[in-house]
Amino acid sequence: MVHKILIVDDEPNIVVSLEFLLKKEGFEIAVAGDGEEALAQVATFDPDLLLLDVMMPKKSGFEVCEALRADPGRTGLLILMLSAKGRDTEVAKGLAIGADAYMTKPFSTKELVAKVKDLLGVA
Repeated sequence: MVHKILIVDDEPNIVVSLEFLLKKEGFEIAVAGDGEEALAQVATFDPDLLLLDVMMPKKSGFEVCEALRADPGRTGLLILMLSAKGRDTEVAKGLAIGADAYMTKPFSTKELVAKVKDLLGVA
């Protein structure tokens, strides 16, 4: 089974590199550039995992995470938050509102791929 990942980030350079990296690993990828687009993409693409930036236009990653966690139909959706905000309070907030994991930018692509595979249970 091919896992589907939705990359949600308003920084094109990050999106392009993550998309390339994860496609190379065999994942099916979709992209959203802001929080509202993310929610629309979740409804149509039905991803297994969301790579979710915190600071974005229209809706923050925190707002997107809260909205998805409030949706009973999305209980199996995994959320990995990505943010330049790495203070303990931001990490704690992300995990408290339902993120499955939190990584701070800049991150090692090797670490990110390992975390994605770990969350999805892929060897």
